[in-house]
Amino acid sequence: MNALRLEDLISVEMLQKVQDNFSAAVGIAMIIVDQRGAPVTRPSNFSAFCQTIRTSAARRDQCFHCDDDGGRRAMAMGEPSIYQCHCGLVDFAAPIIVRDQYLGAVISGQVRLRDAQAVTLEYIAPPDDSWRQDDHLFALREKIDEIPYVKLRSAAYTLYHLAAYLVEESYSNAVSQELSAKNLKLMEESKRRVELEKSLREAELQALSYQVNPHFLFNVLNTIGRLALKEHAPKTEDMLYAFADMMRYVLKKSRSQIVSLQTEVGHVRNYLHIQKVRMGDRFTFTMDVPAKYDGILCPFMVLHPIVENSINYAIEPHEADGRIEITARDDGLNMILRVVDNGDGVSPELVRAALDGVAEPHGRTSIGLHNVDSRLRHFFGPDYGLTVESPATPGGGTVVEMRFPLEFDPCGT
Repeated sequence: MNALRLEDLISVEMLQKVQDNFSAAVGIAMIIVDQRGAPVTRPSNFSAFCQTIRTSAARRDQCFHCDDDGGRRAMAMGEPSIYQCHCGLVDFAAPIIVRDQYLGAVISGQVRLRDAQAVTLEYIAPPDDSWRQDDHLFALREKIDEIPYVKLRSAAYTLYHLAAYLVEESYSNAVSQELSAKNLKLMEESKRRVELEKSLREAELQALSYQVNPHFLFNVLNTIGRLALKEHAPKTEDMLYAFADMMRYVLKKSRSQIVSLQTEVGHVRNYLHIQKVRMGDRFTFTMDVPAKYDGILCPFMVLHPIVENSINYAIEPHEADGRIEITARDDGLNMILRVVDNGDGVSPELVRAALDGVAEPHGRTSIGLHNVDSRLRHFFGPDYGLTVESPATPGGGTVVEMRFPLEFDPCGT
C-alpha cells in the first residue's frame, strides 16, 4: 500500500466515539492528532483552563507544538510517553504505529499529579508560566483534577494497546480490500483471456467444419493437376498446386495456433500467386523476408487477413498499377513485418473501429484486423498489437505493421 494516513484506515467518527467514551470513563482530556501534530478529532473533556489557553493563537500554537513533540517522542520510544506540557500540566502521548509507520498519537492528560513530589517528569517544551499573571487562568488551573501517577500511566498503556488494535484491524481490512480488488481485476483479465481462447476455439471449429473428407479434396486437386500437365496447361497446374498447399496449411495447422514465419509467408505467397494468375497485370507484389527470419514463431493465419484486405480494397477497385510490398526487418528485440499497398487508404476512425471489432462488416478493414490484433496481444503481450497508418487519400496507400519477438517460448503462453 502507499503512504498511510490515520483517517484513511479508520473513520474519524469511530475514533471520536472511542475517544469520547474513554475520556468520560477515566476523567481525563483526550485528542487524537495526525503525524504532523494536527488534530484529527475534536477535543474530549478538555479542562476549562486549556480551552481558555487555546483561545490565544500564540498559546494554541504552543499547545499544538507540545502535542506534536509528545507524539514524536512516543514514536521514538515505541511506547507511551508521559511528560509535562509548557504550562506544567501532565499529559501523555500514546503513539499509533502500523507496520513501523507513525500515523499519529493519542494525546491525553491535562491533569495535575496527586503524588507529583514522588515522580519526576520532563517538560516537553520550555516552561511558560505567563498564565500566573492572569487571575482568571490561575483560578481555572487550580480547579484541574489531581490523579495518581499510576492511574495516568494505566490509562496511557490501555489507550496505546486499544489504538494499536483498532488501527491494525482497519489496516488488515484495507489490505484485504486492496487484495480483493486486485483479485477481481485478475479475474476480469482471466475472463477476457478465456473469452479470447473461446473465440479461437470457435474459429478452429469453424475451420474444422470445412474439412469434409479433405483426402477427397486433395485427390481431386491432384487429379486436376495431372490432367493440366497432360494437357500442357502449366499455369493451371501451378495454380492448383498452390491452392492445394494453401488448403493443407489451413486444414493441418498446429493445435497450438503457433507456426513458423516461413510457413505463414509461404502460405501468403501461394495466395498472392493465385491472385496474380486471376488478375494478371493489374498488380505486382514483392516479398522481402530474409531467410534468417524463417524460424520466427507467429500466430497461425496472422499475415493472410492483412494481405487479403489489400487485395480486396486496394487492388480490386483499380484496373491497373496495384502494388503490394511485404518486408521484414528487426530492431534486435523484435522482427517487424510490414504490408504496404498503394490503395486509397482508410480513415483513422474506421481503423480504430476495425481494431476494436466494431467496424461495418463490409468496410475497408472488415476482414480480420480485430482478430489479428487480439491474437498478437494474446500470444505476445499488450504491446504487440497491429499498427495501421494511412492518409486516407486516393493513392495514399496503407501501411500495416506487426511485430514478433525474436525469442519466444510458446509453452509460456
